[in-house]
Amino acid sequence: MPLQFKNTPALVAYVTCGDPDLRTTREVALAAIDAGAEVLELGVPFSDPVADGPVIQRASERALKNGVSLQQVLELAAEIRRKSEAGLIVFTYFNPVLRMGVEKFAARAAEAGVDGALITDLPVEEAGEYLGHMRKRNLATIFLAAPTSTNERLKSIAEASSGFVYAVSRTGVTGARKELPEDAQKLVRRLRKFTKLPIAVGFGISQAEQFTAVGKYADAAVVGSAIVQVIERSPGTEAKAVAEFIRQLLDLGS
Repeated sequence: MPLQFKNTPALVAYVTCGDPDLRTTREVALAAIDAGAEVLELGVPFSDPVADGPVIQRASERALKNGVSLQQVLELAAEIRRKSEAGLIVFTYFNPVLRMGVEKFAARAAEAGVDGALITDLPVEEAGEYLGHMRKRNLATIFLAAPTSTNERLKSIAEASSGFVYAVSRTGVTGARKELPEDAQKLVRRLRKFTKLPIAVGFGISQAEQFTAVGKYADAAVVGSAIVQVIERSPGTEAKAVAEFIRQLLDLGS
């Protein structure tokens, strides 16, 4: 089933799998979907998450201490898929995929019932083999587009993308911000020239006002660090706290 956004903006929710443990991640994921998240990004913990700010870095460290691997994330995705039809995206750096093998990753992802993947550090120019295997399995390939990208590069990203395009709201690392820069709106406008795919804006969205603002020019908003922070601050009640946070975002944002 292709990825679809029903609401504008749709909520794409990110979680670091295995933080604080895989069972809790499963509960959080299902609670997030029940609360209104339309797509889940299942973050694979990585030892050197260069694109991520301190909140997700800490979550990755905690998950790695639990020994969480890409294979376990795919197994978790299969468990979530049995309970829900929500969009599921594997969010990872390329190294774990390379270690598993690109062809094997695509096969296992398809078997797990995920809709696609977003590999943060795989440049579109070097993605030929990956694109081939993913397309063979009808899996979405989501790429990041940055405000600094040239129009030529945005065109390449748009052509390689399926599912949706992820527009990075600013340069730098992930993390909640009080204000979203104007760069995001300009980037979405530029991307629209090259694609009819939905465009999701991420990096920095943590408040209902920002969520609503993104909905005026994009199809979806990605909320990551803010959710991971709620998990970090709510030991023992993670799923309930995340559901409340998401409902608040969506209620105030509607």
